[in-house]
Amino acid sequence: MLVSRLVKGNRLLVLLLFSAASLGAQNQRPRARDIGIVIGSLPTGPLDAITDVAGVRVGHTTIARGDSINTGITAILPHGGNPFRDKVPAAIVVGNGFGKLTGSTQVNELGELESPIVLTCTLCVPRAADAVLSWLLSLPGNEDVRSANPVVAETNDGFLNNIRARPITEADVLSAIRAAAEGPVAEGAVGAGRGTVAFGWKGGIGTSSRKLPAQFGGWTIGVLVQTNFGGELTMAGVPVGRELRKGEGGGGSGDGSIIMVVATDAPLDHLRLQRLAHRALAGLARTGSSMSNGSGDYVIAFSTRRPAVRPADRLTDSVEVVRNDAMSGLFQATIDATEEAIDNSLLRAETVRGYRGVVRALPVDSTITILKRHGAIPR
Repeated sequence: MLVSRLVKGNRLLVLLLFSAASLGAQNQRPRARDIGIVIGSLPTGPLDAITDVAGVRVGHTTIARGDSINTGITAILPHGGNPFRDKVPAAIVVGNGFGKLTGSTQVNELGELESPIVLTCTLCVPRAADAVLSWLLSLPGNEDVRSANPVVAETNDGFLNNIRARPITEADVLSAIRAAAEGPVAEGAVGAGRGTVAFGWKGGIGTSSRKLPAQFGGWTIGVLVQTNFGGELTMAGVPVGRELRKGEGGGGSGDGSIIMVVATDAPLDHLRLQRLAHRALAGLARTGSSMSNGSGDYVIAFSTRRPAVRPADRLTDSVEVVRNDAMSGLFQATIDATEEAIDNSLLRAETVRGYRGVVRALPVDSTITILKRHGAIPR
């Protein structure tokens, strides 16, 4: 009775209790590496997460109420300072543009990111963008700011979530931004991945990283994805989706969306970040995505290596960047980390009952059996 009263009187407690339960559930489910899936030959960072790129922070707010509300917020910050005053190089690439990505034109015009990257549900984008503005305008040093460019991306979680209710609030967005931290990243049906569906199974948030050898720069690539798309699920080159449908059901249309966030500590400018972002689409293709007419496939790439501060009256910048003929290792790292992040989003997500039905988690035991049969993981 006491717990019931507390939950009714304190929405934050609801979110915290759910978050703890969700993390407990995902501790029962493996990541790709845990079942023997190894994508490519490059090593991962210590966490195999986007936060292996020094300074990058991730925060989630997961919103689940009854069977009708399953959605949330995921915030990615390039560093712990004021992003408006301390901008980072960035680029946005569109694979298929059936989606809503607030702030994309300014990012590509100026080649800079000046806000957190916030992921949410389709009809929540305007409210999320307004909340990001509230946060940016409140930061010390921004008292005279009259224009800021929030970057908010989405996928449509309308099967598991009563999306027309637009259930997020400013407090939900601010909670995710303020909770953003370095270190391990929660995956699966958390944050903006709470209500998503991928390949007919429960999708969600996934992440991975790669670190280049010293002779190729020693830089780190980190990727975080919000998976909500379709096609023919392929893992480690194996047609897992097709084989699962023979005995497990699942499967789905190609419609849906995915947001891929790529971070690196390599010194890259806007042009090279565009080139890097295109490689995330290659990683997406490896997983069997059909990038259908109804899919919004977006990549947001940024570098944490910022130009040196120059006097305000200086007319030129001098920026160190990776040479074009030294980009191939970063390309490979991005492809591999994107593929693995998508796999992690599926493997870590638990079954969710929602607004229009139940979406089951990818069956781990059956998946392992299929992968072993095809020689993709050790027997």
